[in-house]
Amino acid sequence: MMQKVEGIVIRTTDYGESNKIVTLYTREFGKIGVMARGAKKPKSRLTAVSQLFIYGTFLFQKSTGLGTLQQAEIIDSFKEVRHDLFLAAYAAYIVEMTDKLTDEKQPNPALFDLLAKTLHYIDEGMDRDVLLYIFEMKMLAVAGIRPELDQCASCGRADEPAAFSVKEAGFLCERCLYRDPHAYRLTSQVARLLRLFFYIELDRLGQISLKPETKQQLKTIISSYYDEYSGLKLKSKRFLEQLERMDFPPS
Repeated sequence: MMQKVEGIVIRTTDYGESNKIVTLYTREFGKIGVMARGAKKPKSRLTAVSQLFIYGTFLFQKSTGLGTLQQAEIIDSFKEVRHDLFLAAYAAYIVEMTDKLTDEKQPNPALFDLLAKTLHYIDEGMDRDVLLYIFEMKMLAVAGIRPELDQCASCGRADEPAAFSVKEAGFLCERCLYRDPHAYRLTSQVARLLRLFFYIELDRLGQISLKPETKQQLKTIISSYYDEYSGLKLKSKRFLEQLERMDFPPS
């Protein structure tokens, strides 16, 4: 049986001398794997469509195991991402996170749209750090580890958050700071941004300009939370951090 899907290539694995196993995140079925026979051959019609980040429609032969990719049409190749080391590093982190935090054949059209729009906006030149923070915050719900962002995680009061506690998994009000001496003290702006990034639809984002120190606080909080609860160890994140430490200038 032939099946047509709308999908994004989130992982490729060489298989034998000429084949690739292509992992797609699809609108219809969530994450699936297909065999792209001959895709490593330069003249194969599947070579271009089986590259990382390709967004397209894919036609494959279904089977009890891996399907077999027959043909595909590219919707967007994210050209800027593919030709910029920094942008590619951000995109690689996003697709690897998607791969690691999702199970096979579990449809999630909202996540598919989030992934496609995030890659599109990175390609369009929007602030890649902001886009990454939004993606990370939204993936907390996918991973089943969403923090408490609507009230104090300890007492339940809807007071202005005073800190973010990894230990208590969310905001703490001033009265409950004693619960976690290591909680990250928050400015009202950072508290609003954490909540905003979790709930906002990307289409409504507009332009957000953040100071470096604000970005650093957001990055520290989000990374610490993932380190504590997700168990993720992503090669793409380590590479991105290496680029940032080198202060490699974006093209």
